[in-house]
Parts: sequence; structure tokens; C-alpha cells
Amino acid sequence: MAISQEAQRNHETLFPNHTSTLRATDPELIEIFDNFAFDEVLKNSALDTRMRLMVQLASLIACQSVNEYRVLLGGALNIGVTPVEAKEILYQAVPYAGMAKVFDFLRVTNEVFESRGIALPLPPQSTTTRENRLEKGLAVQKSIFGERIEAMYAKSPQDQIHIQTLLSANCFGDYYTRTGLDLKTRELLTFAMIASLGGCEAQLAGHVAGNLAVGNDRRILVSTITQLLPFIGYPRTLNAIRVINEGTAA
Repeated sequence: MAISQEAQRNHETLFPNHTSTLRATDPELIEIFDNFAFDEVLKNSALDTRMRLMVQLASLIACQSVNEYRVLLGGALNIGVTPVEAKEILYQAVPYAGMAKVFDFLRVTNEVFESRGIALPLPPQSTTTRENRLEKGLAVQKSIFGERIEAMYAKSPQDQIHIQTLLSANCFGDYYTRTGLDLKTRELLTFAMIASLGGCEAQLAGHVAGNLAVGNDRRILVSTITQLLPFIGYPRTLNAIRVINEGTAA
């Protein structure tokens, strides 16, 4: 088996003049993977290259694949993902993957930026204050999920109502309201991260509905999972496909 011309071309677009050391030590695996990830999988996608790299970066954060993230971040910057967009992907991961998982990626991102002469800190993207973050976050929640948000508050036990408030103020008020990425993109990134985490199918189902509400249709969701497949494997991919099918059933 040889690496196809299409796979080589797509790989070169992201990583010009890069030769993997694994091609010397593990040539068979690299041939299989490169043909799969950079040729075969790409033939089944409604995502453009920039969006493909963005959802893959989000996935790698959730998977804790910091070394692969470093490499892919370089490729993303090479094809036009902006530093602000890359940083916002990382920030969007905090309420979903947790700061314990995101912290190392923050350091790596800053190292990559500094190696490319990208000045830090980047321009601020926050649009809320301590005083209005709950109000603004709740408004975003309702714009995506509708009346189910009121139901979540109504059904919450009194000793857990603070979790709903934190979700509205922090997850949505602090993060979803930021500039740098639009709402449609943020919701797709969230879908990619939750699918990649695994074991969160109840939340994934909610974000299938959320994506449909903001305009990311079934084709986009299936395409996203397809582009994550080389990184997350078949079990999580098939779980996500089941949730998509249930959420988009006629």
C-alpha cells in the first residue's frame, strides 16, 4: 500500500514540507491512517477545510490528545483559522471538558502562538459583565433550546437550582456570548466536544436539537462526526450517529 496522491496533497496543504518520523518507524500504519484521514474520510463531508480543522481541534481537546493538538493547531493556522478563532475554540471547551483538561492545551496554544510571533494576550472577546451575564446567558440558552430551559428550572430540586443558574450564567453567559465565533459555530464545536468525550449521550442529544435550532442540519452533524472518526474511533462515532438518527427522525 502507498499513500495516495490525494492524501499527500491534503496533508501537504496543512503541513507543508513536513515529514513524519513515524513514516520511518511505522510506515504501514501511517499509510493506512493517512489514506483514511486525508483521503477517504474527506470524500464524505459537507464541511470546508477551516471548519473541519476547527471541530477536530475541539475534539482533540476533549480527547486529551495534546501532542496531536499541537500539530493540528499549526495546520489550522496554516490554512486560515485565525488566532482568535483558535483561542475561542479552547475557551469554549472549558465549560464542557473542564479546566483540568483544558489547562495544558492553553499552555500549548500560547507556545505555538509565541513561536509564530502572535502577540499575547489576544484582543478581548467578552461581551458580558458580572451584573448581566445571567440575563444574557439565559437569553442565549432560550434562543437555542426554547421552552425546555424553563422546564429545566421548574423541575430542578431546590438544592440543585444553583446548578441551573451556573449553567446559564457561566456556560452560556460567560462563553456563548463571546465574539470571535458565531453562535452556529460554537454550538457545532460543543457537539463535537461532547461526542468526543463519550458517555454524555443525554447531553449530546440536547445539542443535536440545539444544532438543528441554530441551522446546523443533519448533513452537517453527520459530516462532523465523520471528520472526527479518525481521532475518536468507531464506538464513540457510532454512539453519536445513533443520537443524531434519534434526534432527526421524522
